[in-house]
Amino acid sequence: MFDLGGVVFAVDFEKAFSHWAIQAGVSVECIQSRYCIDEWYEQHERGDIGALEYFDALRDILGIAISDEQFAAGWNAVFEQEFAGAFQLFRALSTRIPIFAFSNSNVVHQEIWERKYAKILSLFRKVFVSCDLGLRKPEAQAYRHVAASIGTDPEKILFFDDTRENVHGAREIGMSAIQVRRFADIRRNVKEFLE
Repeated sequence: MFDLGGVVFAVDFEKAFSHWAIQAGVSVECIQSRYCIDEWYEQHERGDIGALEYFDALRDILGIAISDEQFAAGWNAVFEQEFAGAFQLFRALSTRIPIFAFSNSNVVHQEIWERKYAKILSLFRKVFVSCDLGLRKPEAQAYRHVAASIGTDPEKILFFDDTRENVHGAREIGMSAIQVRRFADIRRNVKEFLE
């Protein structure tokens, strides 16, 4: 099972920060210093609040007065290319074992990456998304729900994520989990798993 952003394709939040800074007439450093993954962000990823409510919260948090459209343009600019060799690796894997994805994401981002990466995403038997589940990593219940949906025990899942907290959360319920720092980490660990 694989995370998406930072594992299958690259994501660069600096692009959002830069766009918002330009629109608001402030420095990128100002945006960076105020932005954080907080309760508003987590609610957005669980699908508890929509994009407009999240952008409203961001106006207060970041201290900027830009429009919803300006927020959305930056928010949606974060997606970059698939990692080199990703399609070939996941295609080869999908012919040998069932592969799944589990991403913390929100509805607006999901609409973007489902289109942009449709070809590689078609290789996964199912893509689990936090805003659909109402649960997000690293919550234990999120991993348990996904394992139950797959129809297997957590101990039988090898999980790859680029975020340390998500890796620890998976391990706490018995999954084998690898923190991805570079795409080669996936290739090496998958080979060891299959052998």
